[in-house]
Formats: sequence, C-alpha cells, structure tokens
Amino acid sequence: MCSIIGYCGKPLDMAAFRAGFDRTISRGPDDTRIVDAGRGLLGFHRLSIMGLHPEGMQPFSLNGNWVVCNGEIYGFEKIRRELSGAYTFVSDSDCEVLLPMYEKYGVGMFEKLDAEFACILYDGKLDKFIAARDPIGIRPLYYGYDPAGTIVFASEPKNLMGTVDKIMPFPPGHYYCDGAFVCYRDIAAVEQYHRDDLETVCQNIREKLVAGVHKRLIADAKVGFLLSGGLDSSLVCAIAARESKSPIRTFAIGMSEDAIDLKYAKQVADFIGSDHTEVIISKEDVLAALEPVVELLATFDITTIRASIGMYLVCKYIHENTDIRVLLTGEISDELFGYKYTDFAPSAEAFQKEAQKRIRELHMYDVLRADRCISVNSLEARVPFGDLDFVKYVMTIDPEWKLNKYGKGKYLLRHAFESGEYLPHDILWREKAAFSDAVGHSMVDHLKAYAEGKYSQEEYEQKRKKYTHAQPFTKESLLYRELFEKYYPGQGDMILDFWMPNKEWEGCNVNDPSARVLANYGDSGK
Repeated sequence: MCSIIGYCGKPLDMAAFRAGFDRTISRGPDDTRIVDAGRGLLGFHRLSIMGLHPEGMQPFSLNGNWVVCNGEIYGFEKIRRELSGAYTFVSDSDCEVLLPMYEKYGVGMFEKLDAEFACILYDGKLDKFIAARDPIGIRPLYYGYDPAGTIVFASEPKNLMGTVDKIMPFPPGHYYCDGAFVCYRDIAAVEQYHRDDLETVCQNIREKLVAGVHKRLIADAKVGFLLSGGLDSSLVCAIAARESKSPIRTFAIGMSEDAIDLKYAKQVADFIGSDHTEVIISKEDVLAALEPVVELLATFDITTIRASIGMYLVCKYIHENTDIRVLLTGEISDELFGYKYTDFAPSAEAFQKEAQKRIRELHMYDVLRADRCISVNSLEARVPFGDLDFVKYVMTIDPEWKLNKYGKGKYLLRHAFESGEYLPHDILWREKAAFSDAVGHSMVDHLKAYAEGKYSQEEYEQKRKKYTHAQPFTKESLLYRELFEKYYPGQGDMILDFWMPNKEWEGCNVNDPSARVLANYGDSGK
C-alpha cells in the first residue's frame, strides 16, 4: 500500500496539512514527497512493490501534468508497449503509465484500467484536478472541503481530520472532475444474465479465478498469504501454490483455547506444501488491540471490528517477523456467492439485489478491513476475488444458480474446483465459520463481556440516544461507537450503517451480525 493526498488549492493551514498526511506514513514508509502541482499540492508516501528503484517514486510528471496513485495496474506491460512510441518510460513502476494514458484518452482512461487503484491527477494545461477510484473501492480514497470550499482528497480519514469539516468516502467506480463525481463503471450492474449451463459456468469461474490469482503474484517484493482454513482463502492459496515455483508462505491466527480454523488451515498447508506459520493470541491480546483497531479502521461497525482484530494481529506478526511486503486474501467471495444469511433469500431476484447492494458497499466494510489491517503494518493487500473480470462474470450468472438449492452454500465455487485436486474434499465442502468466530468463539465472547462491564443498562440507554445515525443497539456497538467518536468526532456519516443480515428476510431479523446467531449456522462452528 501507499498513501496519497491532494489539496486542490492553497492550503489554509500548511502545518495541519503536513501533520494529517504524516498520520499514514505506515502505508508508505520507504519515501515521502510533496510537490506543488501549480494550484495545489500532491503528496505521496511510498511502499515499494513494483519498480523498487528511486525512479519509481511519485508524484510522476509529464508535460505539466502530475499524478499520485496508490494502486496496482495489472497488465501494465502491455500498456507500456502500446504507449512506448510516444513516451519513454524511466522506471519499472506500473503507475508510470497513467499520465501517458491520460494524454491519450483523458478521463476515458479509467474505464480501460484493470486495476486496484486510487489516484489524484493535476492537469496543468486545463489547471484542474481529477481524482478516481477503482470500481470496487479496494484502494481507499476519502474527500472533504476546507472552510474556504477547497476539496481535499486523501487515502484515509485520519489524513483529513483537522483540515476539512465533513469526511466522506470517495465513491468506487467514479472519477471527480469539474466539481462533479461521474460514474465510469458500476461493477454490480447487470444488463443481461449469462444463460450458460452449470458446467460451463463453473469452468469459467475456475479459469477466471485462477487468472485473478496469477496476475496478483507478480511483484518485485515478497508475497505471502493469509490462510484461515475456510474455502475462500484456501482456494487462493491452493491456486497460488500451483502457480509458484517454490513453496508459498501462509499464515493463520487463532485464540489459544478454541480456534476453529487453525487445524483446517494446517490441513490445507500440508496438502499444498506451503511454508506455514500459526500465530496464537490470547484474551489480553484481543482487548489490548481493540482501541488501536478502531482508530486505524475509522469505523464503528461491529462485524468489521471483530474480524479486524485477528487480521490486524496476524499482519502485525508478519510485519515484525518477515520481509514479506504483499499479502493475498480471500475477501469478496461471500458477497458474490452468498453467505449463511443469503440462504434465507426469498427469491433469485432478492438474492441478486442483495449481492449488488453488498458489492457497492464493500468499500466501507470487508474491503476497508483488509486495507487498514494490512496497510497499517506496511504491507500491500491483493484481493483475487475482487478481480474485475471475475466479479463482472459472477454478477452476470443467473442468480437462480446461486441460491442454496444444493444443501451447501457457495455450491458453484465449490463445484468449480471439485476436479483437479486443488484442495482436500473435506476442506472444499466444509462449512466455513465466520472469520471472527473462526479465530475462536471466545474472542467475540471476550469483547461482549468487556462491553457488558463497561456500562450499566441505564448508562447504555442514555448514551446510545446521542447518536441518531446508525444508533447503537447493543452495549458492544455503543463501545465501538464511543471509541470511534474519540478519534473521529462527528464523522459517523462515513459509514452507511451496521453490516447486518437483511432484516426484511424471514430468519434474518437478528441483533448480532455473526452468522453464529442464525438458525442455519449448524456445523459452521466446528
């Protein structure tokens, strides 16, 4: 990961601007540069992943234009070849292609990118700033306006605290130009469903996911893998193991007393021949990490915070004990193929509508979790299930195929890898526990107990009423909201709401986001 910032005018308080940008040095600890782009400032904290030499340092400039980008541009080698006649590249950085692309295509360049990215560009000829974000929002970008009405963009909310009034997430799949946000690609929109037969669908799923993993293995820095032992991360690791010439490095985390998935992660690691590490944590580790995790996440969402504690701690271990710089993860599969609560979807149409909603909101929840937990530890996240070609295809599969009519969730994904011996049969068809539960049921229990002891019932009822937006509904949610307000006072609108099952569906009107409370959880927690 890297960190970017763009002040699209003269800063009212230069000291506050610099202090805000320095809050995310951990995203890019290798080098820092701030340039005057003409009418404003562009800043870049660098984490060297592609093009490790000084020539790859940003901001890049070309003919009076400037750009900073936190991103990974897949297939950039082909783009370089296409542009090499008009431009001489000076680095091996994938992001150097952006300004030549802009000169050729203008803002039409964004829909041509196969990338996870957030960028801020200054057009020197037109004297204006342009910003854009990838269609899923895998790379973070936020914005706000200073008291003079000047827009400011940055990688994280903490960069903007003290500089702007209201902080909001930059909408994924949009670019900003001439004072307006324009959608260039809605990755969740479907014009027409594919009517392929089951075997063709599953073959395409397999081929596109394999391609998505393969392109994310390309890096000039060392690559590692988070392995929970569940279906999604296990498939990513299994594919990567086949694509790699040497054993991949995998990491799993769990509570000392009741981690569900550690044994399954080891089973996968043994099967694929990875160099595997287990990280064991305690109640004390969990409670000590809670406040730092809320601060780094900039959210009060229950699901996100619970699942982030284990991810943050395993990434912290990786940062402190290895020279790995890139981590592949298994996020976004649930939103595409369904999760425990989508078994209750009343129709294929309802399933599809829910999937579209979740994909469009992911940048505030699971994708946010992966980005912050990994980047705060000076690592880069790559998300194969978020590959644009893969997501677009899965979203256009007839949702009738995705309904759980098979007695097993995510049937299409499982069946896609049933042949080829990617994983042991028991792993491929095992019901996965929720990540925060898989780390150990006791972790969530410790968090709930801690919150329970924090407030009396009277205090809880009184304090939760202060919040009209996304009002806390349990003592745990109140605890998280108060921690959030400590670091981001009055910025609760950044998060749409709590990431919960669809309460309108029968069986889903629950007061806890964990799938553990659903009637169909069954063997998932074993």
